[in-house]
Amino acid sequence: MNEKSFSKNISQKAARMLRAKRIGNRNGVWFGLGMMGLVGWSVVVPTLLGAMLGVWIDNRETQSQSSNYSWTLMLLIIGLIIGCLNAWRWVAKEQQEMREDREDNNG
Repeated sequence: MNEKSFSKNISQKAARMLRAKRIGNRNGVWFGLGMMGLVGWSVVVPTLLGAMLGVWIDNRETQSQSSNYSWTLMLLIIGLIIGCLNAWRWVAKEQQEMREDREDNNG
């Protein structure tokens, strides 16, 4: 083994070690559960905020006049859509990072 290949081998191992330290354990059970919780909350929070705003608007509308629209239902659906888009963006970002890490390890 010549000195150049030995040096290259050591630098690759050091880079892998630093990357592993930076990333941490992404394959563990706790990471998966945490990610599920994060994705769940990113859907639940906008949905509940939309529903609460809709209830508030509906209560104000019924005090002043009757409305043909259910603001609660409309804003609940809008909040759900926003939450799903948010979760989709978050999962896509994590998937992209994992793909890049895999390519770095193979390349």
